[in-house]
Amino acid sequence: MSTLRLSDLRAGDRAKVTRIEAEPSIRQRLQEMGLTRGESLTVEKMAPLGDPMELLVRSYHLSLRREEGACIFVEKEG
Repeated sequence: MSTLRLSDLRAGDRAKVTRIEAEPSIRQRLQEMGLTRGESLTVEKMAPLGDPMELLVRSYHLSLRREEGACIFVEKEG
């Protein structure tokens, strides 16, 4: 499977987090929100201009800005 940035996914895509490449404080904040290595997520919705995106992670909805999603690398599922 190829690795993509979360910001490259579209509504309805499912993926698994492989790594986060960001400053330590940002990486920690994203991990505290449930975006840890191996965690599955679904892109629920995208705003009309693509920012923010709404994700379903660990049974809750999370909104992320496109620049935050660019720090998160994922592998598409299904």
